[in-house]
Amino acid sequence: MSNKNSNTAKIIEVLNEARSMELCGITQYMNHHYKLDDEDYVKLAKEMKRIAIDEMKHAEAFAERIKDIDSNQEPTFDIKGTVIKGQKIDAIYTHDKNSEDETINKYNEFAKICRENNDVISATLFERIVTEEQEHLNYFDDIANHIKELGNSFLARQTDKD
Repeated sequence: MSNKNSNTAKIIEVLNEARSMELCGITQYMNHHYKLDDEDYVKLAKEMKRIAIDEMKHAEAFAERIKDIDSNQEPTFDIKGTVIKGQKIDAIYTHDKNSEDETINKYNEFAKICRENNDVISATLFERIVTEEQEHLNYFDDIANHIKELGNSFLARQTDKD
């Protein structure tokens, strides 16, 4: 295998791993969305759904990049990770914050791998998505802190529909 083919294979490997992680995130966040909606936390459910849609866009961007690199490659549909169901509301946001933190670390590593393999486009894609994942992490961290510090008074305000 030539060095170019080896480089391409490594880049596609990390893009597929990232796509797998995003597919898990989508499933996890939609599961949270349904639970929060069932419990009438309208504002929290709406934001969780928005974040899941962001993750769908990330998964699609990784798939498109794979196809740009090699039109014969089929992007993965495997889910990497475990979807946790039935979490209590205070556990949801701590879990998701930790998940985003792990994702950011991995994507920074993947961006470095792409640069080392002379793929600035994929590296830039990872860097852009890291910025969005950081926004998710900050939101999850803020909500976890609000729940911890303000408890039921904060949660009661999350049932408003406006």
